[in-house]
Amino acid sequence: MRERLSLWAVFCLIVAFLPSQTESVAVMSVDLGSEWMKIAIVKPGVPMEIALNKESRRKTPVAVCLKENERLFGDSALGVAVKNPKVVYRFLQSILGKTADNPQVAQYQKHFPEHQLQRDEKRGTVFFKFSEELQYTPEELLGMILNYSRTLAQDFAEQPIKDAVITVPAYFNQAERRAVLQAAHIAGLKVLQLINDNTAVALNYGVFRRKDINSTEQNIMFYDMGSGSTTATIVTYQTVKTKESGSQPQLQIRGVGFDRTLGGFEMELRLRDHLAKLFNEQKKSKKDVRENLRAMAKLLKEAQRLKTVLSANAEHMAQIEGLMDDIDFKAKVTRSEFEALCEDLFDRVPGPVKEALAAAEMSMDEIEQVILVGGSTRVPKVQDVLLKAVGKEELSKNINADEAAAMGAVYQAAALSKAFKVKPFLVRDAAVFPIQVEFSRETEEEDGVKTVKHNKRILFQRMAPYPQRKVITFNRYMDDFVFYINYGDLSFLGEQDLKVFGSQNLTTVKLAGVGSSFKKHSDAESKGIKAHFNMDESGVLILDRVESVFETIVEEQEEESTLTKLGNTISSLFGGGNSEPTANGTEPVTDEEEVIPEAGKDQEQSEKQEESAQEKPETEEGKEKEPQAEEQKDNKEDKAETRGETDPEKTEKPEEKSDGEKAEEKLEDKKPKPQKKSKISEDIAVELEVNDVLNPSTEDMEVSKKKLQDLTNRDLEKQEREKTLNSLEAFIFETQDKLYQDEYVAVVTAEEKEQISGKLSEASNWMDEEGYTAGTKELKEKLSELKKLCKAMFFRVEERKKWPDRLAALNSMLNHSSIFLKSARLIPESDQIFTEVELKTLERVINETMTWKNETVAEQDKLSPTEKPVLLSKDIEAKLSLLDREVNYLLNKAKFAKPKPKDKVKDKNDTSTENSKANKTEDAEKIIPPKSNEAEEVKPAEEPPTAEKKDEEPILELNPAENTDSESTESSKTENHKGDEL
Repeated sequence: MRERLSLWAVFCLIVAFLPSQTESVAVMSVDLGSEWMKIAIVKPGVPMEIALNKESRRKTPVAVCLKENERLFGDSALGVAVKNPKVVYRFLQSILGKTADNPQVAQYQKHFPEHQLQRDEKRGTVFFKFSEELQYTPEELLGMILNYSRTLAQDFAEQPIKDAVITVPAYFNQAERRAVLQAAHIAGLKVLQLINDNTAVALNYGVFRRKDINSTEQNIMFYDMGSGSTTATIVTYQTVKTKESGSQPQLQIRGVGFDRTLGGFEMELRLRDHLAKLFNEQKKSKKDVRENLRAMAKLLKEAQRLKTVLSANAEHMAQIEGLMDDIDFKAKVTRSEFEALCEDLFDRVPGPVKEALAAAEMSMDEIEQVILVGGSTRVPKVQDVLLKAVGKEELSKNINADEAAAMGAVYQAAALSKAFKVKPFLVRDAAVFPIQVEFSRETEEEDGVKTVKHNKRILFQRMAPYPQRKVITFNRYMDDFVFYINYGDLSFLGEQDLKVFGSQNLTTVKLAGVGSSFKKHSDAESKGIKAHFNMDESGVLILDRVESVFETIVEEQEEESTLTKLGNTISSLFGGGNSEPTANGTEPVTDEEEVIPEAGKDQEQSEKQEESAQEKPETEEGKEKEPQAEEQKDNKEDKAETRGETDPEKTEKPEEKSDGEKAEEKLEDKKPKPQKKSKISEDIAVELEVNDVLNPSTEDMEVSKKKLQDLTNRDLEKQEREKTLNSLEAFIFETQDKLYQDEYVAVVTAEEKEQISGKLSEASNWMDEEGYTAGTKELKEKLSELKKLCKAMFFRVEERKKWPDRLAALNSMLNHSSIFLKSARLIPESDQIFTEVELKTLERVINETMTWKNETVAEQDKLSPTEKPVLLSKDIEAKLSLLDREVNYLLNKAKFAKPKPKDKVKDKNDTSTENSKANKTEDAEKIIPPKSNEAEEVKPAEEPPTAEKKDEEPILELNPAENTDSESTESSKTENHKGDEL
């Protein structure tokens, strides 16, 4: 029994030190807006919660302040922006993935003239020049902010977090999405998905209204006006059937319209300029306030406050103390003035709605409701204009306008994480911008003149759902060639939007190895060069691979017998299958959709088909579906024939065959066996040349990561120094105070007190002179020296505090143990469950503990309080533990012990006792006597196990205390019954 207990203890100890499965399983989401970010987490026991920042606010400004010796984020950075706007970087979203000549870069420089934006000659993008030595790209600054968001999430979750879902605007193109992924990589975040913010809002709405979604389509428009942009999204909700989990709710993005520059920030800038104009008109200063960057930063902060107040009030007084040259500013602004300033902005409010309806090919009559999202939709004029544009009775506000995207994104993070199991909610996002493949090929006319023909194939149409895979097959190329991946028709964008959009050419793809693959497989039939594309969950287009596919004819082997097939199947299950690779080197992707650029071998036919495919792409899809329909028809006919053969009513007797028919059958047997086609694939080398915005090189990414890590280490070192400095200050002041408290005065000698007091005074003086400029190492050494000096004094005080409770517990344990031992010795020998060795061991431990306690307490009483104590709390705890272990061992033995059976005195010829026993145990039921042959099968030896089973069954349903009582009651009943028999 002791061995079993010790093994169990070792097992528990090992389990305790095993790494926890719940450690680092939390996931987070970041709703990354242009001005604010909201962070949400999911961890075991905490489903979908917004993480608070250090100021206990639910949203954090997207801002970073870079001082010479420290970094500040969020509200702390905004506080510095008013005093020194040059070192605070904000609204970075608008210049991500943009080249230096992009109009939005010029607009950013106009809004924030204090920053030095310069061109990166290597990539063509921009960077911020902080000093002669330091410069930061927008991706690096965003990486700092994302890293800070992870710090906030980890502090709130109280565990490390690495996996995240980040929201991006739906109108972000490929370059902008790659820039966000690069920033997350620099920050050390593992991005599970970049989710469009409108999709995240729609997901959050659907998750909490799952019961309202059915097979009938529900079309809802979400109108999201944030700080930097506006988006209108049409979403269709309905339940669909899936193979894996049956009927599940689904949301599908049907249409998206947007305005990149329509938002609350533009309104605030108009209001800021208006306040600057009012200040200049007051002529309190000869200087123009618009030339003072610090004053303009103060005006922008006041304009932000003013916009919020005017949403609820008709007028408000703008006030700034010491705006410029110690001159205070005060002016009244009315809501009508504000609406007049932003009149052209309000005229643009219906634009995204019209674009979304056009993209979805719907009308407002098909939209059930319009839901407002985003902080800027709280402006009354925006709601008035929008309500007239949509023609509804009211605008719905039944969603959290600020946090819906963050909550939807974190639900998706939990669904993508392997650590959580959530109810499925299918999401079909849509690509806002079409993507196509372009290639050129030489064609020979009838007169022998060679011309170059330019071909286009749409890869992803506008509003095409993703994630999705596509395959394009090139049938005419037998040597290395080049094709281009570009954006498709962007005519739905305005002239200004096209300029902001950037390059419409994505990638140049150069293939190498096409010719060599044809030489290698010259005896095989070519099935074309297949390019496999994947638009992943983040909306980023990836060229997975390019392969050259061939087909050869192989003689079909004889059909294996059923036993052979069964043997091969079993052997493959146990690893004994064929280890050679199959003829097709690549695994087929079931969800790939093939886009056929060239069909048929005849040149004229292929050109006609290509032209028709360009004009009517749906015709080509119809052609692809025809063979499937024929196959289904054939299958139905085959099934019908099979049913006819097996139908007993239609079965006819076989007719006798003539000699001629038999001869024909023999000739058919001699015919060659059918041939089987085998597919061969050869990977083609691919060289990609990015045409929109170059990705940073691997070396540049490593430099950026090191730059950010150095800044993080510097921040951590600064925090450590401040923590050590505070600890040293607190220790000096607290210990000086303790020296005059009674409990400390009692345990220190005069000499010791004088020595400690002198060292503390010396350390205090050092702090005033050199301590605040000293390094972390020096501060730690000083603190360690003082703690070592006071260690003995603190130890004596702590021990004296612990003695009463520890000694009381030990006395109580000794009393209980002694009573238990006396009770155990009073048990009759016939019923004794403890051995003499066990009882003597407990007695020895009790006596040794009693002796140790008495001797040690007596010895401690002889010592002075200023001397090192011999009665230690840890020794008392060890004695308590030993005594408790011995008593618990015996208690557990008693708990599970069974009473000893008494000897039974019985006459072999006396059968009356058996009859009486049967009558008593069966509750006076009449028992039919068994037949003679059955009586032989029922043996007396089988009765005790049955009785044991009956006794054991209720044990599983009872508590330990109830179990003990029931056992004792049953045993007493049995003893009484046996006594009656005897």
